[in-house]
Amino acid sequence: MTIRRAVLADAAEIARLSGELGYPLTADAMRARLAALLSSEQHHIAVAASDGRLLGCMHVEHRVSLEGGDRAELMALVVDSTVRRRGLGRELVAAAEQWALARGLDSLTIRSNVARELSHPFYESLGYERAKTQHVYRKPLRAAGG
Repeated sequence: MTIRRAVLADAAEIARLSGELGYPLTADAMRARLAALLSSEQHHIAVAASDGRLLGCMHVEHRVSLEGGDRAELMALVVDSTVRRRGLGRELVAAAEQWALARGLDSLTIRSNVARELSHPFYESLGYERAKTQHVYRKPLRAAGG
């Protein structure tokens, strides 16, 4: 298994992995998103590949905000259900941490949905501490399909 930078040709496999977490997406839609993100210096997407199949994916972003300044944030982490609990998630998080450190960032923020109860002890085992809980609000600005 190799952890490497994602490429556009990974779109279908990343879409498959995304679907495992409940975020179904077509390969074409994923390809469009990847095209935008892979060309940005602010984003790093890595995949764990073995024999032409992706076993995991990680997306980390260099974010800047008024209240927090510069920091890295893990935007996505998914490991194929057939290989979970074997250390691959740890390796992908370590890759995100290494990317952040190489950019001179001194912290990595991870957000985890309260419904993903199995992920919370995982992140805590890596030394992450819960900083806060929050509500997320969303309002559609266009009609569905428009």
